[in-house]
Amino acid sequence: MSFQSGKIGAESLLNFRRGPQAAAVARSTADSLLPVLIVLHQETSTPGRVGNVLRALGHRLDIRRPRFGDPLPETLDGHAGAVIFGGPMSVNDPDDFIRREIDWIAVPLREQRPFLGICLGAQMLAMQLGARVAPHPQGRSQIGYYPVRPTPAGLEICPNWPDHVYHWHQEGFELPAGAELLAEGSDFPVEAFRVDHCFGFQFHPDVTYAMMHRWTTRGHSRLELPGARPRHHHFADRAVHDVTERAWLKQFLDGWLARVPRSVMSEAAE
Repeated sequence: MSFQSGKIGAESLLNFRRGPQAAAVARSTADSLLPVLIVLHQETSTPGRVGNVLRALGHRLDIRRPRFGDPLPETLDGHAGAVIFGGPMSVNDPDDFIRREIDWIAVPLREQRPFLGICLGAQMLAMQLGARVAPHPQGRSQIGYYPVRPTPAGLEICPNWPDHVYHWHQEGFELPAGAELLAEGSDFPVEAFRVDHCFGFQFHPDVTYAMMHRWTTRGHSRLELPGARPRHHHFADRAVHDVTERAWLKQFLDGWLARVPRSVMSEAAE
């Protein structure tokens, strides 16, 4: 599967290849920039660096927390895209809001609209597509920075991937049937994938320096799990890898929101 497949391909791939300047020009032709739907899972959660980049691109953020009663829209006609973030819960938990979010992902899939799932959000996308989500068979976790290997498809979508990316998870998932693998890992082989305009990242490009402090403080007990990195490694590795990861995220988000032709948006609204 590639950006050139189907009726939504050529313009998509061109926007990614031409980079931020071409994407900005494409957006400037629109009447106005729609907000991006942001789905968070805790009262204190923030969209972090992803939110910062989206605001810098000119998008407002429509923040909702279904766990605390916020509804999700029946269509994405009023949004430029949607992002479901991570959280300490599991997609395999019996909570009603988890099932509602997994079911809701059918909306961007059906309407061919930009969707990004980060960690828990990626696992929700994988489950919506029929893939199994489960703990590592040897009980290992990824908490800290770990290597990531982009596939040729991943490099075509967005070049200049970082060598290491930040993780905080104990479960992983299979590559869904029909999905395109964008990046591979070691203990958890599937790091990033896409189906049409819907992307899943097992890692956390959203984490800011302040978020890293909070997570490693409040979640310090998880740093003792098999495979987890000691706390000081999180900050030492951030000093090495964060510049590349930050630049890659900006490039990805710029292309992610710029690459759906307006004709597709009109078709989705019919």
